[in-house]
Amino acid sequence: MDATIKADLYRYTGETGLKAFMKCLLTPGFRYTYFFRKVGRHGKYSLPGIIYRLFYYHYTFKFGFQINHNTKVGKGLVIHHFGPIVINKQAVIGDNCYIAHNVTIGQTNRGVRKGCPTIGNKVWIGTGAVIVGKITIGDNVLIAPNTFVNFDVPADCIVIGSPAKVIPNKEATLDYIVNTVE
Repeated sequence: MDATIKADLYRYTGETGLKAFMKCLLTPGFRYTYFFRKVGRHGKYSLPGIIYRLFYYHYTFKFGFQINHNTKVGKGLVIHHFGPIVINKQAVIGDNCYIAHNVTIGQTNRGVRKGCPTIGNKVWIGTGAVIVGKITIGDNVLIAPNTFVNFDVPADCIVIGSPAKVIPNKEATLDYIVNTVE
């Protein structure tokens, strides 16, 4: 098992052994992430690449997760809940991030924020959050459920509401982001 998958596994359970791996395969988010990582590491026409892609596409439709295998996603990703997640392939997501269901991380097609988001490390994204445009989300940020974010967010804060309001907080993700990896 490679280091990135071990980091993802550790985020779910705090362990990286075979027992933890088998347990986490029952979790839709980890199962999807496992095949997402494998597809990104194997050639499209290699035998393992073909097998991993079959599972990856199957779980994309089964779970409703749309994360292109070329999307840059750091280690320690957690998707705990079953439900649709859409992430643009040009988005960048840092390490130790948590994504809840019904989240969209997408592109804006015009204006000064034309493009896709860059999300820092230790970011918790709540249910129904929408993050769009060429914006930067700092490290240690909690984006509350049902929050629409289309502006830069500094590190160490909570973003809540629609329209979103930024509340500085050094402990924004304390007890929300657990089992972090270096």
